[in-house]
Amino acid sequence: MIAAMPAPLPAPTFDAGAAYPEVNDLHKALDAADWPAVQALFADRDPGFHTLLVGEAGDHIGAAAFLRRVYDEDPTDQLAGTLLGTHLIRAGWRIRSAARAQHVSRSQFDKFHEHLRRAEQVLIDVTARYPDDADAWTQRITLARGLELGQNEARRRYDRLARHHPHHAPAQASLLQQLCPKWSGDWDRAFAFARECTQAAPGGAPNAVLVAEAHLERWLDFDSEREWAAYLRDNPVADEVMQAGQRSVLHPEFVNRPGWVWVRSTFALMFSLTEQWSAAAGQFRALGNLGTDYPWAYVDGAEGFTKYRAKAYAKGGQS
Repeated sequence: MIAAMPAPLPAPTFDAGAAYPEVNDLHKALDAADWPAVQALFADRDPGFHTLLVGEAGDHIGAAAFLRRVYDEDPTDQLAGTLLGTHLIRAGWRIRSAARAQHVSRSQFDKFHEHLRRAEQVLIDVTARYPDDADAWTQRITLARGLELGQNEARRRYDRLARHHPHHAPAQASLLQQLCPKWSGDWDRAFAFARECTQAAPGGAPNAVLVAEAHLERWLDFDSEREWAAYLRDNPVADEVMQAGQRSVLHPEFVNRPGWVWVRSTFALMFSLTEQWSAAAGQFRALGNLGTDYPWAYVDGAEGFTKYRAKAYAKGGQS
């Protein structure tokens, strides 16, 4: 008797609406220029979900004119200012592209900085009126990086946010990027911050993902396959990634709160790269076919997700 072939695994999707249906509702409200519907979607959300929705609104390309109009009608509106500022940042970053600085033209930089300066003006006003606004401060950390305001200013902005939201993982992830050498930081500060956030957060919180991200960024910064392989074979690296997982996605109190796809994706990739296949398979099972652009864009996007998922299931078990 011929054994039945296993069903093919579903192709990955990086569409946030597949994990969070509210994102689809937000896109519809923005397309319909329905401000009350947009406001309703943000009402009574926890800070993590709020920040996720702000990012999705910022990425919605067709919303620029609508968000500008709403803001112009009431520049004191907290949500309108935050969404417009975020939209300007994302639009500017699309112009700049994700390339390293040496591959970005002068014209791209000029337009990029123009968008960021406009966003800064809007978001300064938001944080002045609403100093506990996690979303606006998170975006201003990103602005500090893009405007090259330096390590101290980026940290100052994070500290202002942390007074009100000490474990806000999206803001911590943004500052971690600033602390990496590619944004004028250094590895000692990057790892120290990641470990600080991990230890300060309660067990089962997502914040330990910063340790996994720091190791991912360090791995990517090497120049040769020999160096990449040597780093991943380093037992302390694999051990620390596992310990971070045990404080977050492997902890019995971890639940799939907003942002969970990014957190599990990062651990799925780092468990795979460090060949901890059973742990990687567990994260892929939890993800199903869901993923996020970051970190998968670092390893060929959907193709990398599919490759590492297949390896994890083959080596670590699917069921």
